[in-house]
Amino acid sequence: MPSVAFYTLGCKVNFYDTEAMWQLFAKEGYEQVDFETTTADVYVINTCTVTNTGDKKSRQIIRRAVRRNPDAVIAVTGCYAQTSPAEILAIPGVDLVVGTQDRDKLMSFVADVQRERKPVNAVRNIMKTREFEELDVPAFADRTRAFLKIQEGCNNFCTFCIIPWSRGLSRSRAPDSVLAQARQLVAAGYQEIVLTGIHTGGYGDDLESYRLAHLLADLDKLEGLERIRISSIEASQIDDEMIRMLNSSKKMCRHLHIPLQAGDDAILKRMRRKYTTEEFADKIARIKAAMPGVAVTTDVIVGFPGETEEQYENGYRFMERIGFSEMHVFPYSKRTGTPASRMDEQVDEEVKHERVHRLIELSEKLQGDYSRGWVGAQLEVIPERVSKGEDGRTRLAGYSDNYLSVEFEGDESMYRKRCLVRLTESGTNENRGELISVLSDVRPLAKRA
Repeated sequence: MPSVAFYTLGCKVNFYDTEAMWQLFAKEGYEQVDFETTTADVYVINTCTVTNTGDKKSRQIIRRAVRRNPDAVIAVTGCYAQTSPAEILAIPGVDLVVGTQDRDKLMSFVADVQRERKPVNAVRNIMKTREFEELDVPAFADRTRAFLKIQEGCNNFCTFCIIPWSRGLSRSRAPDSVLAQARQLVAAGYQEIVLTGIHTGGYGDDLESYRLAHLLADLDKLEGLERIRISSIEASQIDDEMIRMLNSSKKMCRHLHIPLQAGDDAILKRMRRKYTTEEFADKIARIKAAMPGVAVTTDVIVGFPGETEEQYENGYRFMERIGFSEMHVFPYSKRTGTPASRMDEQVDEEVKHERVHRLIELSEKLQGDYSRGWVGAQLEVIPERVSKGEDGRTRLAGYSDNYLSVEFEGDESMYRKRCLVRLTESGTNENRGELISVLSDVRPLAKRA
């Protein structure tokens, strides 16, 4: 039986794409083997290019695959492959470069390489692509949540970001196709679906009279689906219709990840973001009114070129006032080819490090504040981890709909079932609870192919 090994760098969308590519290999009779410990016939490296470091790490992994089996087909895909195919083909041992499109043709490309033993550059101009690439993932290994990719690409062209050049312009998956795969996932036993994409909230921008709010309304009617989660959405994309949907839906999770990136208007303008801090705060207030108790998490870039101490302090106070339930904090990292990398007044690395540290401390405080507010409340948790304590008791852990990680005592039969749990003790990353009752008995999740 031929074998394939995968290595995935970067974001959740890349991990989804890798799962989709694995389905193609599985249909051709391949077995999947571990990248680090087993020699494979084909190595697929799914690369990231969001930072210069991502490029460097991708090159290291490609060379590692070549060393593991010089006779294997070395296939490189993903964002770095899309933006720099010639750079990748210059690495000795690389046989195939496929970017962020035409992955549905991957098996025929691999067969061509095996037959001809000549390197293939299958990368095309992504900016001309207008169709969503249909790649299904019917099951996910060891997950209670199923990811469903509904959108590809981005039209924003923020000054710090290379992604539109590696993923192309925004394009949406056909609603019928999304709903068909959602039904397939529910039939496989998944109770929670996470809608994902490069710019998920841009879903429907290229469709006629059908937006993300319409898709959510259609998913809301799907029998057997208990939870709908959005991986990430921009504040500017949460319109009146979306707010009505958040308010009326029984299945929408009380958790939204809404990237802020900076809490100062001058920095937001230099980043080419589509909102002011006032507009952002107004949107968050409306969301919290429509969905009481909602957890709002965010992304923040620290030390963007020209960021003064005063602008940083403005941002710090703004984030404190918004009261995020968690912040993912990143130091600004130069990305060659972006306008921000050519800007004057690059911030000193030590200054960036100190500012990042302070914001992480703020994030931990806000996270603790949010979780403390739920002590004594009853939450629905779907356990996705089972462990035995030193006392021999079985503990389960999973996420509530508002994205609190909760651990409680129970037994293995409760794994992947909806459980009602009372929160008894809060923490920054982990909370404790006590089981009240098991709410559902579900079909076992489908095994990974």
